[in-house]
Amino acid sequence: MKPTRLNLFITLLFCCVFSSFAQQTVSPWPELESINKPWTRWWWMGSAVDKPNLKKSLIDFDKAGIGGVEITPIYGVKGEENNFIDYLSPKWMEMLDYTIHVADSLHMQVDMVLGTGWPYGGSQVTLPYAATKLIVQKYVLKKNETFNKNITIDSSKEKIPAQLLYVVAYGSDGKYIDLTDQLKKNKTNSKDKGLEGTPVALPNLSEPDKLNWKATKTDYTIYAVFSGKTGQQVKRAAPGGKGYTLDHYSKEAFNAYVVPFNTVFKGREGKIRAIFNDSFEVYGTDFTPNFFEEFKTLRGYDLKKQLPVLLNETDNEIGNRIRSDYRQTIGDLLLHKFDESWTKWAHSKNFKTKLQAHGSPGNLIDLYASADIPECETFGSMPFDIPGFRREKQDIREGDADPVMLKFSSSAAHIAGKNLVSSETFTWLREHFKTALSQCKPEVEDLMLNGVNHVFLHGSTYSPTRAAWPGWQFYASVNFNANNSIWEDAPALFSYIANCQSLLQQGKSDNEILLYWPIFDTWDKYQKGDLFFQFKIHSLSEWLYETSFYDTTKSLIKKGYGVDFISDNFISEAKVINGKIILPGGSFKSLIVPSCKKMPLGTLQKLIELKKAGASIVFEGLPESVPGFNDYKKQEEQLQNLLSANKEQLKPTSDLFKTLENAQIYPEALVDTGLKYIRRTIDGEKIYYLVNHTPKTIDTFIPLQIGNKEVVIFDPLTRAYGNAIVNKKANTTEVKLKIEPGQSYFLKTENTISQKKWIYYESTGNAITLKGNWKITFDKGGPQLPASTTVSYLESWTKLSPEAEAFSGTATYTLDFENPNHKAAFWNLNLGDVRESAKVWINDQYIGTAWSVPYQLNLKKLKTGKNTLKVQVTNLSANRIRDMERKGQEWKIFYEINMVDKDYKKFDATKWNPTPSGLLGPVTITPLKEQN
Repeated sequence: MKPTRLNLFITLLFCCVFSSFAQQTVSPWPELESINKPWTRWWWMGSAVDKPNLKKSLIDFDKAGIGGVEITPIYGVKGEENNFIDYLSPKWMEMLDYTIHVADSLHMQVDMVLGTGWPYGGSQVTLPYAATKLIVQKYVLKKNETFNKNITIDSSKEKIPAQLLYVVAYGSDGKYIDLTDQLKKNKTNSKDKGLEGTPVALPNLSEPDKLNWKATKTDYTIYAVFSGKTGQQVKRAAPGGKGYTLDHYSKEAFNAYVVPFNTVFKGREGKIRAIFNDSFEVYGTDFTPNFFEEFKTLRGYDLKKQLPVLLNETDNEIGNRIRSDYRQTIGDLLLHKFDESWTKWAHSKNFKTKLQAHGSPGNLIDLYASADIPECETFGSMPFDIPGFRREKQDIREGDADPVMLKFSSSAAHIAGKNLVSSETFTWLREHFKTALSQCKPEVEDLMLNGVNHVFLHGSTYSPTRAAWPGWQFYASVNFNANNSIWEDAPALFSYIANCQSLLQQGKSDNEILLYWPIFDTWDKYQKGDLFFQFKIHSLSEWLYETSFYDTTKSLIKKGYGVDFISDNFISEAKVINGKIILPGGSFKSLIVPSCKKMPLGTLQKLIELKKAGASIVFEGLPESVPGFNDYKKQEEQLQNLLSANKEQLKPTSDLFKTLENAQIYPEALVDTGLKYIRRTIDGEKIYYLVNHTPKTIDTFIPLQIGNKEVVIFDPLTRAYGNAIVNKKANTTEVKLKIEPGQSYFLKTENTISQKKWIYYESTGNAITLKGNWKITFDKGGPQLPASTTVSYLESWTKLSPEAEAFSGTATYTLDFENPNHKAAFWNLNLGDVRESAKVWINDQYIGTAWSVPYQLNLKKLKTGKNTLKVQVTNLSANRIRDMERKGQEWKIFYEINMVDKDYKKFDATKWNPTPSGLLGPVTITPLKEQN
């Protein structure tokens, strides 16, 4: 039968209605993929892994919501020696292949460290390529005195042979003589087997270098320059991975280091997602054998001629300039010889790189940006003003998660065009066995608020089923695996992180302001004369705090501006298009130069060029001079001439915020409410992540710095969403929002309403405390299940019995109660004090998991008459481990560092008091209604 016009019309109408209905019901939340989920650092103790347990562990991770693993082999477990597998051996590679195979089947991904423990090093690192230090010995020679002796290192001070490189003499009249050619050369007949048996020449110490030279006309000081070895070994090395730490300033050393990896990865290209390099913990390495040659190329003068000034232990301008050059050269070598070579090598294998640059002796921005995925870290615990958030002094170590420090990694990603910023997360967040999921939430939120969108848990210890509880443990908390009781509800934390990251990985960062980091002001300081200066997260007072850079960053953030940092190297790459500063990672509206003393001439020239091209370049102060020593007087004169010739354009601002406002660059006024935020842009729209870490509920219209928009609210805890009530203005959009302490939301702008409406609730009465007889049944855990009981008053279950005091695991609380208000259509359930997480059912209908402050869930209409509330509570593992230790049951059976507490002292849980556990209440319900 031929279709009639009516039939066609009906069909078309049906399609339109169906299409419209489909559009209204399709969730705007991104479909979660492995990259959105949190990943974890996976400790392989002794690499004593086997296929059944690898598979079980990966399935556990997948079910919990972890998207990938980063394999780090470390020291082993006592009694497991027969199961140890040497790193990179055929058996080890078989285990790696199997891990990748299982991960692929679960749609997970695998990263790994290019070595064992940390830092990079191992059995393939021979002495010539081991971490190096500068050693200088001085000999004073009077006029007409003859120096005729062997030049050797004091063996009591240096256990590893040092190589003599140069001997130079400095006369009291200023004369310089290079005596290296006058040395009687030692013979080289001993050999050290290097990689794959290749002989590497070492100095023959039986025939030391000898100098026979007479001082004439004046007194001289002779300097003997040696290339020494730090002797540092790989920390926490796994079987087959022990050996010297690598020289990180030598491309030749790096090329030698990767020879074994070239072999084992042949045919495995692209199987690993990324290779990882931990924070720079190569200590005291201020040299590489060809440092003087590299220095001359990079800095333009012969450092040997300036050794007396370089090594003079006084705080003076010339010495500081030369030391600044020295430190800059170390940073340049680390960047160009190691990090860039490392990333290039990884790309040749179709791997990405993931780098923790902090702790490095170079420019952190450039170093982070050299990797595909810059990674920051947190260490310890930070304070928050959220009511109910616990931070017991005895269980924490003060944290280092300063927002300004965190921004170095994300800034590098944003300006270089790297979408992912990862973090080593929760390291020593609390004492072992004492970390609650609720304590993780604000910590990870602060990371995401500062640009992190690819969280790595620190960490998860591989522990086979044969290992008795608590299983194998890494010496530093937190341990995220099935042996830890918090694993019961950890999927809720992981889901929250995944939901956040699914939005934070979309589009691009939308910070509008660049802030110049004047690193030369740090390099130019005396720094106790040390040539090796590290930019560490544990010593921010040495290089970050109390600087104009730090103060300006804090003031910009407090005002509501989004800020990224920029280095001299990235300034040199910048362009201007339509008044915006263009970098590989995106465009910016302004570049601010904080007050600084030293700035390279090329940087100032580029800033002037950018300003003349129409960019907003704002100076808080003008540089006084150039860094470094070579020809600095001439450069200093050029700098002053530039400043003078561009006096009006470079006039420092007296009011930074007024200057930005005049340039039509406005902050997000939403910070005035106390909210923290980060903003991204996607297809012309904005994504805001808002977090309330204040002690007060914020219930108001939130202003967004974008005009005439509709806004969708996303709740990353529940994946609820809906269009907000908005007030549209020409330049701003106000969004109605109620956000309690500890809560967070995403806001996404759009041009037209496309979703269901966001439901706003308001209370219609006071909170009602649920009273009655609570039945408590212990479901799972250990060391044994306490007897069931009934209580009329909620308090810690540790008070019920000795068995309950020792118990760690899960118990179910059940209460029957009468509906107190039949007219209420909705209710807010507040569980009060929960130790530590809880799954909730009403009338056998699952409601959700309450695992973070505030412990609240919204309920729909209650039944008339009797209702049944079931709350399944899981506590920490602390009480069970305390019981084990009080009974003398040994579980700390690990090599090397074994187990330590948060202060790196002997772990002793016998000193602990019982940790409160269970549902402490009060449990209340509050009647709600939808706001019109």
